[in-house]
Amino acid sequence: MIDAAFLDRLRSIVGPAGHIDAPGDMEPYVAEWRGRYRGTTPLVLRPATTRELSEVVKACWEAGVPIVPQGGNTSLVGGSIPSQDGSEVLVSLSRLNRVREIDPLNYTVTVEAGCVLQAIQEAAAEVDRLFPLSLGAEGTCQIGGNISSNAGGTMTLRYGNMRDLVLGLEVVMPDGQVWDGMRRLRKNNTGYDLKHLFIGAEGTLGIVTAAVLKLFPRPKQVETGFLAVRDPDAAIELLASLRSASGDSLSAFELMPRIAIDFALKHVAGTVDPLEESHPWYVLLEFATGSGGEAFRDTIEATLGEAMEAGLVMDAVLASSESQAKQLWFIREAIVEAQKYAGGSIKHDISIPVSCVGTFIREATEAVERTIPGARPVPFGHVGDGNIHFNVTQPEGADTESYLAQWDKLNTVVHDIVLGMDGSISAEHGIGTFKRDELKRVKSPVELELMRKVKAALDPKGLMNPGKVL
Repeated sequence: MIDAAFLDRLRSIVGPAGHIDAPGDMEPYVAEWRGRYRGTTPLVLRPATTRELSEVVKACWEAGVPIVPQGGNTSLVGGSIPSQDGSEVLVSLSRLNRVREIDPLNYTVTVEAGCVLQAIQEAAAEVDRLFPLSLGAEGTCQIGGNISSNAGGTMTLRYGNMRDLVLGLEVVMPDGQVWDGMRRLRKNNTGYDLKHLFIGAEGTLGIVTAAVLKLFPRPKQVETGFLAVRDPDAAIELLASLRSASGDSLSAFELMPRIAIDFALKHVAGTVDPLEESHPWYVLLEFATGSGGEAFRDTIEATLGEAMEAGLVMDAVLASSESQAKQLWFIREAIVEAQKYAGGSIKHDISIPVSCVGTFIREATEAVERTIPGARPVPFGHVGDGNIHFNVTQPEGADTESYLAQWDKLNTVVHDIVLGMDGSISAEHGIGTFKRDELKRVKSPVELELMRKVKAALDPKGLMNPGKVL
């Protein structure tokens, strides 16, 4: 238990508006939104400035009290949930939510960690710029959490993941010191690039409080298409052709099986099948360019025509309006929601070389069906960057609890195939608590030792988000 007097000290640092201690009010902070993890804390702190947070962290350092940092609490791996013993204080970054500066000429925006991703997208759009990170939780997730988990999303194919979008960081270190690395530079070869230690570290090395982010020209023309493809191999061959033909203006390339479309049509109102006939596999794609007009669309249509003649594409529709484009994207979004109504789902967030996508889906599907007869694989996702959400829905009529009890067994089966292709067991969701033990199996002893040395050097007391990642 944490000493009551010490908790009063923390309350005094952040003031009446900066803390929550009523159990009911703390509930949204201590429970994962999917219900998989739930913890306990005596106090939720919501500092409004970097200085307040620095004082909180320094006090915890001196008292030996662990801290769990939290953004929008949209984690899928339990990375922002405290332990169940009540020994940790939780620090929410939600009040650190200012856009400090936007520089259209430098193509940068400087934001605090509690800024909601969608608000940053909108701030960029107001000055005719694009912040390209886009994912399903963008209306609630916070940029500090995106940075700490190295978030990906639908446009990683063209713009990269979070690591590729950060120029500078401000970080409160485990002892309360503030590292000011808020550089707005594209080139800076003055020693170690320390920001990369904290991007993807899930709050285990320090707490990100602000960031300088890259902006890009806002596209003037966007073309969205929904295609039926022969199979995943055809999709990857098509991907290569479209990137070449469009001058690499392809910003999204999402693969979906028919079972996922059927789930969405059955369980999510407003989902519409855009093609007349049913096909085994589909691709949702998006092109974005600064200019191009009819000639740009003509090029896309011609390339798709060639792909149809080659037997790669079976049918296709290009959106003729913004509303139709949104309707096509709604199908992709509905797939995520629909799976929870179809029964228990054992999930895998994996990445492999793009050229291996077809082989992986075939081998993993066969292995899953051997392991759990009747299980229904639903592989979908951002295959343009090699990221597949290889989710497996329970057999029809099966007992959900008994099925989900086989999670670890199925993870091993799928992850073994991933590792055989030199892939990753976590493409964009992170490690958190959920994949911590599996990390021991997939990382080499040298890698794990290096990670532990970094952790020990920056957080020798082990107070930053303990029990996560390592």
